Amino acid sequence: MSSNINTLLFDLDGTLINTNELIIASFTETLNHFCPGQFKREDIIPFIGPTLTDTFSSIDPKRVKEMITFYRAYNWKNHDALVTQFDGVYETVQTLKQAGYKLAVVTTKKRDVVEKGLRLSNLEPFFEVVVTLDEVENAKPDPEPLVKALTQLGSKPYEAIMIGDSYHDILGGKNAGTKTAGVAWSIRGREFLEGYHPDYMLEKMADLLNIVEIETFTEAKR
Repeated sequence: MSSNINTLLFDLDGTLINTNELIIASFTETLNHFCPGQFKREDIIPFIGPTLTDTFSSIDPKRVKEMITFYRAYNWKNHDALVTQFDGVYETVQTLKQAGYKLAVVTTKKRDVVEKGLRLSNLEPFFEVVVTLDEVENAKPDPEPLVKALTQLGSKPYEAIMIGDSYHDILGGKNAGTKTAGVAWSIRGREFLEGYHPDYMLEKMADLLNIVEIETFTEAKR
């Protein structure tokens, strides 16, 4: 049975596009509105990764829907002004697509804002499958969204790597049976992600090109 890697599953926020400042600003505005003076920037950073429902449920279970509505309205309005590109992401994803790799986005965001981000970054044409929060019952780290993406791509877990900036991505990959790659540019920091033991750590997105070559070479030598 071949274990050559032919499929790459990417998280979106903080991995393919730099939405960190947008997310922090969205949380800051929301929490200042509902919980004035209670949260600083360093308190907000751990909220990056989990779903909004999980985060706001831990803060104020009675006002989760109101907080999500407020957050999403601010996030949508300020999206294009605050989202930026990570160096080398576009070129790397383009190279992988041209080389015939199957590519998917697996994210805990809703589809409308995911599509907005992919269009803004010009990455939309490269991904034949996009699995968002709207298509699943259980978000990462549950394996459901990864399995859904793999099924739509016609891939097996052992043929895939899950790439992300959050422990939800690493654990999601492990739970789904894929290999995993953390990104050193995670706002939580490289050391934090390494604590979840990803198979690889990317210093820059282009490192992925070497990793898939290594996977193929290793299999060929067996």
